[in-house]
Amino acid sequence: MSLPVGLLFFAGCLLGVPLAFAFGLAGLVGVWMMNLPIEVMASKMMFSINSFPLLAIPFFMFAGELMVRGGIVRIAIDFANTILGRTSGGLGHVTVASGLGLASVSGAALADSAALGSALMKPLQKSYSEPFGAALIAATGNLGPVLPPSTTMILYATIAGPTLSLPGLFIAGVLPALLIALLMSAYIYLAARRRGYPLTGEPFRWSAVAGAGARALPVLLLPVAVIGGIIGGAFTATEGGAIAVLMALLLGLFYTRELNLTSIGEAMLHAGLTTGIVTIIIAFASTVTFIFSIDHLPTDIRGLMEALTTNATLFLLMVMAMLIVIGMFMETTAAYVMLVPIFAPMALTYGIDPLHFALVFILTLIVGMLTPPVGALLFLMSGISGLKVGAIAREVWPYIVIQLGVALAALFLPQVFLFLPRLAGF
Repeated sequence: MSLPVGLLFFAGCLLGVPLAFAFGLAGLVGVWMMNLPIEVMASKMMFSINSFPLLAIPFFMFAGELMVRGGIVRIAIDFANTILGRTSGGLGHVTVASGLGLASVSGAALADSAALGSALMKPLQKSYSEPFGAALIAATGNLGPVLPPSTTMILYATIAGPTLSLPGLFIAGVLPALLIALLMSAYIYLAARRRGYPLTGEPFRWSAVAGAGARALPVLLLPVAVIGGIIGGAFTATEGGAIAVLMALLLGLFYTRELNLTSIGEAMLHAGLTTGIVTIIIAFASTVTFIFSIDHLPTDIRGLMEALTTNATLFLLMVMAMLIVIGMFMETTAAYVMLVPIFAPMALTYGIDPLHFALVFILTLIVGMLTPPVGALLFLMSGISGLKVGAIAREVWPYIVIQLGVALAALFLPQVFLFLPRLAGF
C-alpha cells in the first residue's frame, strides 16, 4: 500500500465527473493495485451513509422544495420587497433577505440558489445586468451552509463526532451569516449607485408593510420554531427536519393552498435526486478517507504540520490556505468527508476550540462553491440564466472577498464569533 495508489483511487472517484471513463478506469486500477476486496469498499460506503443524523439532510431539502412549490418563498419575497424594494439596489437586497429566509429552512446552497433563481432571476436580469443578478443569486445561496439549519453543519458534526455540539455550531453560524448578508447588501447598494441601476419596488408605506408582515407571519414562524427547537434541545436536527416538512406541508396545503399531490410528488422527487447525489458523494469520499487512513496519511500530515509550526493561529492559516485551493478543484461535500477526519483531531492537539475550528473550516470551504473551475453554484446559475460561467465569475469576485473576509475575521476574533454559543452555554 502506498500514498500514490491512494491518490490514484482518489482521482478516479472524484475527478471522474468531467472525464468519467478515463478517471473511472483509474479508480478501478487503483483498487486492483491495493488488493482490497470489493466487499470491504462496499461495506465502508454503506457504513458511512448508515447514519441517523444524516437523515436531516433529505428532510430539510424536502422542506425547501415544498416552500418553493407551495408559494411560501414568494410570500417571504413580497414581504422583503415591501421593506427594501425602493432603496438603491432594492431588488438585490430583497434577494439577500429572501436567501436568508430560505436558508433558515433549507440549509443547502444549491437548492437555495435554484429556488431563488426560479423566482428572482428574470426580475434581476430585467433591472440589472444579467451577470450581476446571476452572481448575486449564486453568492446568496452560499448563506445556506452557514445559517442554521445548515445541512453542511449537520454533515460536519456527524463526521467530527461527539467533540462538537451541533446546536452550538448552529448558533455559531448566525453571526457570520448575518454579517455576510449585511456586507453583501452594502456592496449591492454601492454597485447600484455607481452603475446607475434603477429603483425597483413600490414606495415604502407602513400599511403595505403591516399587510405583508401579517401575511408572512406564519412563514416567518416556521424557521423560528424549527431552529429554536433544535437549539433548545426539544428535538434533534433530524426530528427538526421532519417537523419542517410537516409545517411546510400544512402551510402549502391550508395557508397558501398552492400545494397539491402533483407538486408534492415533484418536490419529493427533486429532493430525493439531490439527496441521492449527496449520498453517493459521501459514500465514495468515505472510501478515499479509508484509503488515506490505512496509508497513514493523517499521521504524515500531522507530523508535517507540527514540524512547520506549533502556533495555533499559523496552523489555522495554513489549513485555511489549503481549503481555499482544495475548494477550487474538489466538490465540497467530498472535501468535508475526506478532510474533517484529518484536520479536526489535529485542531484539538493545537488546543483550538472545536466550534472555532468548525466555523473557520466551513466559512472557508464554502467559497469553493463560487470559484472556478469546479464552482458548483456558478455552473448552476449558468444553466438557469443561460450565461457563460466566465461572465458570472467576473461579477462574483466581490462576494468571494466578502466571504473570505468574514472567514478571516472568525479566525482572528474567536471571542466575538463564539459569543452567542458561549452565551447559550456551548
